[in-house]
Amino acid sequence: MVEIMLPKASRVRKGKTWPAPAAANGKKPKRSKEFKVYRYNPDEDGNPVMDTYTVDLDSCGPMVLDALIKIKNEIDPTLSFRRSCREGVCGSCAMNIAGGNTLACTKAISDVSGAVSVYPLPHMPVVKDLVPDLTGFYAQYASIQPFLQTKSAEPEKEWKQSPEDRAKLDGLYECILCASCSTSCPSYWWNSERYLGPAALLQSYRWLIDSRDEETGARLDDLEDPFRLYRCHTIMNCTNTCPKGLNPAEAIAEIKQMMVKRKA
Repeated sequence: MVEIMLPKASRVRKGKTWPAPAAANGKKPKRSKEFKVYRYNPDEDGNPVMDTYTVDLDSCGPMVLDALIKIKNEIDPTLSFRRSCREGVCGSCAMNIAGGNTLACTKAISDVSGAVSVYPLPHMPVVKDLVPDLTGFYAQYASIQPFLQTKSAEPEKEWKQSPEDRAKLDGLYECILCASCSTSCPSYWWNSERYLGPAALLQSYRWLIDSRDEETGARLDDLEDPFRLYRCHTIMNCTNTCPKGLNPAEAIAEIKQMMVKRKA
């Protein structure tokens, strides 16, 4: 039997268990929840650890992000994570919660039975604690040239588009680039330096299908590569985990069909 072990420095060990806070009247909170949070500080030697915090739910908002903010404000100010809009729009607080990638601001604490495990997005370099390094992810997004490209003379007012053509963009433009889909994809885990991943390809299709864009051929030429597009094996992890309910796998399949049709 083959035994596969992580490198020593990457094995997550048990960390500190923080004392449960008392309620305002000094008594034990009526409702509380344990949060097991991944902690890693590159400035310190040692493995990453899982710290355990107990949060008083009676004085906490309903979402996992509310609990993380409460932990940082009231228990452990050294905890690091990203957050901004708290409305499921910016994508900043994407992380792995209870085994799935999602947004902490839209993940209800009540959806998780037992202790809530919180990790950074998987298979990404970690800057600190729950903060992944998304430099490569954003570079891949930039590589698909996510803006309108035209050859015709620019109109005096605007590029016109029929309601039918505009409707084709629904389910594509809503992507918030949270990286939940790409970091749930095994092909992206193993080939992230060459495979663009579900998020970038979804956005690529958004411009390929835009009736106003006039660089379809060049965009498809750029994707004609064994790795940039064709590492997708349609296992649907990306679609299942998307917090906005989008379908990157379908978009990738549509790009593949466009590739076939232009060679016919």
